[in-house]
Amino acid sequence: MTEQLVVLARAGDTAAFGELTEPFRRELQLHCYRIVGTMADAEDLVQETMLSAWRGMADFQGRSSVRTWLYRIATNRCLNALRDRERRPLAATQPSDGPVLPEPSRIGEVTWLEPYPDALLEQIDDPAPGPEARVESRESISLAFITAVQTLPPRQRAILLLRDVLGFRVAEIASMLETTDNAVASGLKRARATLASRPPGGRPPLPGSPAEQQVVSAFVTAFEDGDVPALVTLLTDDAWLTMPPLPAEYQGHAAIAAFFATLGFQGGRRQYRLIPTRANGQPAFGRYERDPRARIAHAHGLTVLSLDHGKIAQIISFLDTSLFAHFGLPRTLPD
Repeated sequence: MTEQLVVLARAGDTAAFGELTEPFRRELQLHCYRIVGTMADAEDLVQETMLSAWRGMADFQGRSSVRTWLYRIATNRCLNALRDRERRPLAATQPSDGPVLPEPSRIGEVTWLEPYPDALLEQIDDPAPGPEARVESRESISLAFITAVQTLPPRQRAILLLRDVLGFRVAEIASMLETTDNAVASGLKRARATLASRPPGGRPPLPGSPAEQQVVSAFVTAFEDGDVPALVTLLTDDAWLTMPPLPAEYQGHAAIAAFFATLGFQGGRRQYRLIPTRANGQPAFGRYERDPRARIAHAHGLTVLSLDHGKIAQIISFLDTSLFAHFGLPRTLPD
């Protein structure tokens, strides 16, 4: 059946091309997201991949599977995009039109990052990795893993994901990247060493488990009440607060409490509602700021929690409200 579709697609049959390629669209989007770190860029890159595949269909000789061929195109599109990104301006350390941030604990390495909706993960027909994969599927979508991957040089990033997440063979990856087996093996060794040198992630409770529900419920209550002391009790001792795309990061109870008291909640003058969702296999919320002059709440950003056992190890507050569309969240709420 596949061979017949290939023949028809090479002859210009758009329906046959769609039947060949559409089953891989979602997993290609996830692959692009892992490489570039943002939903918007991943969507654009999948579109470019499909267009490139359509234009190159006549040259497809079937030496590899259609899936492998599409991954080759998508990976190289991502690497081109990362080269172009290097020419973009860096994010500012302070918001240009907002209040001055408190002194951060550090300036983060990765600011070009967005969450990935769990609802899209459910649309991938076969999320199981290949037999050579070393990274568990749950770990491979976590924000901690995605952030760590973004610190790798682009080609090492692609090699690690193709080998350890997707399970492609070294020879296949070498063909995709037009390099040698030795170069792939060397890049993979360096990438693994870099990731191994980073602090190990925590042990989150199972999604939807009573342990997860308990800490999430307590977080919602404390956040919506603007109760900083209650919020701090939910944190691990070395918890982090990060706010992509701003590079300022805050660690520890004192720093995070000071941030929420002075800026996040502004001494009780800023109040929020949280609408639950999930991102990167983690509990997440659409964050809405209550309007003090009207019975309405406006989109303010997305908050994702990284959990370690029964505590919150990281609060990631994404500031881009355009992300709401990916999560099916409204821009305003009646309050």
